[in-house]
Amino acid sequence: MADTTETHAALADETFMSAADLQNYMEKIAMAHAKEVVDAMGQATLAREQLAKTLSEPMELTPEALAEISGRLQVKLRAAAERGDTEIMVMRFPNLLCTDHGRAINNTLEGWPDTLTGRPRQAYELWRDRLKPAGYGLKAMIVDWPNGMPGDVGFFLTWTRK
Repeated sequence: MADTTETHAALADETFMSAADLQNYMEKIAMAHAKEVVDAMGQATLAREQLAKTLSEPMELTPEALAEISGRLQVKLRAAAERGDTEIMVMRFPNLLCTDHGRAINNTLEGWPDTLTGRPRQAYELWRDRLKPAGYGLKAMIVDWPNGMPGDVGFFLTWTRK
């Protein structure tokens, strides 16, 4: 059996981490994790800004583009119907693409479509001109609340079950 003093001496030598060293190590780990979070937030902000820039520019709605949009939408609608759903989110965009940052949508004010710009405006017009006459509804709402403030807007295509 080893002598207790020998055990304490072995634990106190330089190869064993002291409590202060362990605390410093823990602080370095915490700082590394915090840096990762900050870096990820920066990347997310850049991606969000790029998305807003892209969506702010209307796209050319050629017959080919409309056929592609219609085809993708039909696939999503069929999948939703098979699940028994009566709505699907068809678009999500930063509230920066509303002239009032989504205030009218959040408060369900009459005339909220007039606040839309860019591709969200085009999506609304596509619904109004083609999908509404076919019996589909459109619901717009704020879908996230970063730091308690309105964030992204979601467009939901709705229909009723008979």
